[in-house]
Order: sequence, then structure tokens, then C-alpha cells
Amino acid sequence: MSRSDPDDILSTYRRQAATWDRGRPTGVFEQPWLNRLAALLPSGGHVLDLGCGSGVPIARWLMQRGFAVTGVDGAPEMLELARAHLPEAEWIEADMRTLALDRRFDGIVAWDSFFHLTPDAQRAMFPIFAAHLAPGGALMFTSGPAAGEAWGRVGGEPVYHASLDPEEYVALMAAEGLTLRGYLAEDPDCDRHTVWLARRADGSTG
Repeated sequence: MSRSDPDDILSTYRRQAATWDRGRPTGVFEQPWLNRLAALLPSGGHVLDLGCGSGVPIARWLMQRGFAVTGVDGAPEMLELARAHLPEAEWIEADMRTLALDRRFDGIVAWDSFFHLTPDAQRAMFPIFAAHLAPGGALMFTSGPAAGEAWGRVGGEPVYHASLDPEEYVALMAAEGLTLRGYLAEDPDCDRHTVWLARRADGSTG
């Protein structure tokens, strides 16, 4: 399989946006974890969907349950699809690695997006997560089950994936005041996804 550079991920998804959107499962196998995230959010809370793709099914699921959603993606073709699917949401073109919205959210989701970053870029994301997460806010992301790199495919093109050791993810979250609330490697009930759920301290002293 011909492999492109990890930094080509956005150009790949730009070319393959329509193919990805057609092939993305819409049955919401993610629902058990989304339920756990939603239980940590205030009613009507605001969620930042990082690497939102076309908005389906994650952003749509959240909005159907009364949450406001701001979606961020580096591929404008994906955002065009997202706006068509969910015109009432806010969609922003940006690279998550340099994100600086100067706003905080009740929840952040980086589902099947964060793991496209290189190991060093993943390490650098945790201060960015923290900068955009309100006190008491929840973070959910997917990774690989162990440290390493792998290549998948979208629309016939190779796409890069990487992961850190689980112990390093825990340490990176702890350094930003995030406490682990849920974790399962290769969840058999979630299409073998490795899922992390953490929460930031609420800042209260009582």
C-alpha cells in the first residue's frame, strides 16, 4: 500500500469527503459512550466537536438531545456537508493542532479524529483541550489500544493513525487537571474503538 505523509491527512479527507460521508455508519454504535458523556454535561450544554467531519452521526446525536454544537474541521468539503446536514449548528474551518477559539465548552469530543495526529502532535493537544474546556467540563476521545502507528484507508487512499501508551494519556490528562471517568480498550460493543472519557475539576473549593 502506498503511504502518504501523516501531514497529508487533511488533503486526503478533502478529496474523499463525499465518499467518507456516504460510507460513515449512521447507526450510532457510539451511543453508549455518548450517553456517558451526556450524563456529565449540563442540560443544553455546548459541545465542541473536534474533527467533526460531516456532522453525522456525532453532532446530530448531540443536537437531537438538546445540546448546542460547534464543529471544527480542517477540510472545508467536510464542513460543506455538515452545514447541509445540520445548518443550525456552528461550523468552523480550523486545524485542531493550532486551535485557539478563546471560548470554553461544557464538553469536547474528538471521535476518530485525534488519532490521526502524530504522537508529538497528540501530546501537544492536551493543553489545547484544557484551554477550551470549562470547569467541570468533559472530554471524550478515541485512540489506539497501545503505542504505535498504523495505516488505514478512506476512499482507497491511505490514512495515518497513531497512539500513545495508555499510561501516557492518563499522565497528560492529569497534568491538565483532567480526571479519568471511563476507559475501555477495543470496546467490543463499540466497533472495537478504544475510548477515553475524562472530566475537568469544577473549580469549587467546597
